[in-house]
Amino acid sequence: MRIMLAPMEGVVEHHVRAILSKIGGLDGCVTEFIRVTDQKLPYKVFYKYAQELESDCKTPSGIPVKVQLLGSNPHFMALNAQELVRYGAKSIDLNFGCPAKTVNAHEGGAYKPPAYWHYIADIRAKLTINVVANGEIWSVADYFRCREESQCDDVMLGRGLIAQPDLAKQIRCALNQEPYTPLSWLEICQMLFDYYRSTTPLYYEKNCGNRVKQWLMYLSRNYPEAASFFEFIKRKSLHHEIEQAFQEQLDFLLNKKHSI
Repeated sequence: MRIMLAPMEGVVEHHVRAILSKIGGLDGCVTEFIRVTDQKLPYKVFYKYAQELESDCKTPSGIPVKVQLLGSNPHFMALNAQELVRYGAKSIDLNFGCPAKTVNAHEGGAYKPPAYWHYIADIRAKLTINVVANGEIWSVADYFRCREESQCDDVMLGRGLIAQPDLAKQIRCALNQEPYTPLSWLEICQMLFDYYRSTTPLYYEKNCGNRVKQWLMYLSRNYPEAASFFEFIKRKSLHHEIEQAFQEQLDFLLNKKHSI
């Protein structure tokens, strides 16, 4: 009964994989897709998307990471897969469907809700290989419904885990019949601030808050405070402005916690 982190393009880069795997509940992660055209890619391209190649293909908390390739040329897909193995990849995932419009335009497959989990059961019954179910799993209840309808033991979480960063942990505790208290907004805010600080050096200042703002939009599904905080920082672009906003939010939350 494995729980995997899905490869969300433009969202789940190595910092996010490290954060979510540290929270717990995950058995594995998959990188964002690495686009393959008609050439052998250099190591720097693989490393850009799979920095875990430098750490035995594991996150800092020891969770295995599969490297994903996307392309429609079998020869160069195989050639680049061989290169990845040479560079230390333990497992390679092939992308056969993605909701990104740029991918659809290049014959990369597609997806749009809802997820028809019962169709997975039909496919699984005809295959001898393992099948991992996914799609529209936003809660512990969704997880159990997905498993029942798909008849799959293993499940992959995508947007649901971004919107609820401890969803895998919640599921794991439910499976083990262990008590668990979901992460509070204070804990989520601290996590986001750490993420912001670790990724700030990677972007020009005017773009330094974009990934955090994107994550806040996902989080607003489960945390009303995330929507409010997004509104507060959405027009802020300078590093010191966003840093100050986080400090003010955390100070407010900590003072509120200590006053109870």
